[in-house]
Amino acid sequence: MKRLSVALATFNEAENLPACLDSIKGWAAEIVIVDGGSSDQTRQIAQQYGAKVIKTTNPPLFHINKQKAIDACTGEWILQLDADERVSLALKKEILKTINQPSISHQSATNQPINGFWLPRKNFFLGRFLTKGGQYPDYTLRLYRRGKGRLPCQSVHEQAVVDGQTGYLKNDLLHMADPNFRRYLKRFGRYTDLLAGELSQQKLKINLINSVKYLFGKPLVWFASTYVGHKGFVDGWAGFVFSFFSALRFAVSYVKYWQHQK
Repeated sequence: MKRLSVALATFNEAENLPACLDSIKGWAAEIVIVDGGSSDQTRQIAQQYGAKVIKTTNPPLFHINKQKAIDACTGEWILQLDADERVSLALKKEILKTINQPSISHQSATNQPINGFWLPRKNFFLGRFLTKGGQYPDYTLRLYRRGKGRLPCQSVHEQAVVDGQTGYLKNDLLHMADPNFRRYLKRFGRYTDLLAGELSQQKLKINLINSVKYLFGKPLVWFASTYVGHKGFVDGWAGFVFSFFSALRFAVSYVKYWQHQK
């Protein structure tokens, strides 16, 4: 059996963490959690599950602590999770089968070993799993051989970078990020803060063209793409709210950036 490590970064995740760790309990050989100084019971819960806990600060870009957790893993394969994610039983079986196959079965079409796998993620939003709007399957690169996968730690949007070929798994990683609107608004605020920071790094000019682009153009294009083009309307009210607010992020982040320039 290949040794599997699970890597997480946390900050005040006492509410979410138990269900996440329950989904990997008993079959992950190692759990490594880098905690950004939680003020709730996050670290105590992690220790109850036998996790190796590393306490540090909480940087604005959460990927920095995720990478610290990845670096601290010792398993042959690493599964990187967020506290609000759950590994489905079908995905658990597929992961174990995949990483324990002989190396020859991990060869890609280019005859190179597969060093990472994309997982289809299913997002829970306001009481239902989204099936349209470009939100499913929401592939994310989360399983890789130790030493072959890393996070660039440059952008909120980024995926892991894997040295070598990647493949795809079939079963779902369940993302329970937004069971209610209160939690969504909290995450929306953090997310738009990060996007405003990226605009600052780009030194985007505050002018009429960019104002029209970010306040009207980008939101309208995004909403039309997700709600109409990708049939977000199939997901009912949740689909509309998701398309509307995800489109609104462009305008909100631009206004936040604008305010910081004054």
